[in-house]
Amino acid sequence: MARPAILTVDDDAPVSAAIARDLRARYGADHRILRASSGAEALELVARLLLKGQPLALVAADQRMPGLTGIEVLARVRADVPDAKLLLLTAYADTDVAIAAINDIGLDHYLLKPWDPPDEHLYPVIDDLLADWHNGHPDHTNDVRVVGDRWSEGSHTVKTFLANNHVPYVWLDVERDQEGARLRDLAGAGPEDLPLVLVPDGETLRRPSTVAIASALGLRTRAERDLYDLCIVGGGPAGLAAAVYAASEGLSTVVVEHEAPGGQAGQSAAIENYLGFPRGLSGADLAQRAIAQAKRFGAEMVLARDVVALEPRGPVRAVRLRGIESREAIEPGGAAGRGGLDGPGVDDFTDIEARSVVLATGVSYRRLDAAGLDALVGRGVHYGASAGQAAACAGEEVYVVGAANSAGQAVLNLARFAKRVTLVVRGTSLEAGMSRYLVERIRADDRIRVLCGTQVVAAAGDGHLERLTLADRALRTTTEVDAAWLFVFIGAAPRTDWLGAEVARDGHGFVVTGHDL
Repeated sequence: MARPAILTVDDDAPVSAAIARDLRARYGADHRILRASSGAEALELVARLLLKGQPLALVAADQRMPGLTGIEVLARVRADVPDAKLLLLTAYADTDVAIAAINDIGLDHYLLKPWDPPDEHLYPVIDDLLADWHNGHPDHTNDVRVVGDRWSEGSHTVKTFLANNHVPYVWLDVERDQEGARLRDLAGAGPEDLPLVLVPDGETLRRPSTVAIASALGLRTRAERDLYDLCIVGGGPAGLAAAVYAASEGLSTVVVEHEAPGGQAGQSAAIENYLGFPRGLSGADLAQRAIAQAKRFGAEMVLARDVVALEPRGPVRAVRLRGIESREAIEPGGAAGRGGLDGPGVDDFTDIEARSVVLATGVSYRRLDAAGLDALVGRGVHYGASAGQAAACAGEEVYVVGAANSAGQAVLNLARFAKRVTLVVRGTSLEAGMSRYLVERIRADDRIRVLCGTQVVAAAGDGHLERLTLADRALRTTTEVDAAWLFVFIGAAPRTDWLGAEVARDGHGFVVTGHDL
């Protein structure tokens, strides 16, 4: 990929030279730094980049310019280059205009002038914007390649693990892509060997577990120390927040996460009601920010490990971890840490000792009780949905079961690609469990249909999901519909089945704390 461009727009020559100097000092090695002295000149430069097929990562424009204002320039850029990051340079008196532009043109950030010293005011903002842009524009030269069957449960597990850990990969379907079939044949692989994971150093993994993939990619799967001040079980938002606070106070801290940091929130395509992000942010972005913050203070992450036991050892607690080095059974939506591929496996146990342990294991979606559904899990039926899964649903009929915010966010993301998305709600009202802003967007999207008072009672298909049976709870009637995909977002099953009897839990499996003890 050609070096992406950063364009600055300012009619004040000394200011223009200063920001170009600061940008070149930090970003010049990997980006082209371009300058324009007017809005018209900036738009001409953008047009040239588009004609040459060269990427534009960020435009920083001053608000007060003769002719076109900064917001007018950025609005035109947004129309021509929707994925470019937009930064408005403004005086304090123009902050109301800048805030309005967040909604009006999708402004990504505004920065008050002057920005000296750049290490404190300019670079943190640009770092975030460029990191977000590069996450959406990976250089595929050194990507992992995954070769498999579209409807394979194992292929789905591998792709989900890579996506949730922000590892760029290229998916090659052996039935649809000639390159996929060619690589399969070159590897001498049969159906029992799929999926294949080809890592950049040339190694080919056959039907690998998540631990094997993590190890091959250099992700940490073992703790570095023998003893920590704090071990946090679970790498969702709560676990990552605990890691930040503990590590910032100087505690040696390790986070154990069975799949990828970020938890269910990390899979969301858009979170718009998170404090401090007026334009919203993706779950992946939230997770990456939290990981970077925790690591900055020295917290460690151990991935692709099940926590299977917690036991006292004198003054410390031992957390027992299990990793499957070859193959293991998939249990989508199951207890924390269970994930891998079919077939017998070899248990690989290791312990982490810590003076204190924080449980932040979160919850899993509950299993949907419908005839024939379990046999199709991973083959069109999925519990939860990562943001990247939407593209696989292009042009097809998609059904989503659930009525909370996670279901609403998934529906809006899936509707960008699917032929139609049907949201199946057991209750009589969508408003009862979902934020108003999501309800309004769902109602306004003609690609989304909402069926209240309805539930999925059966699923069928030859090798993958093809049909669903829906039951109208009021009329007591059933209807069979064509469906290629079903995503389930119901209930909350705590991931505590690995805890011993010494840890008090209520009848639903939740750990009892505080006044409930």
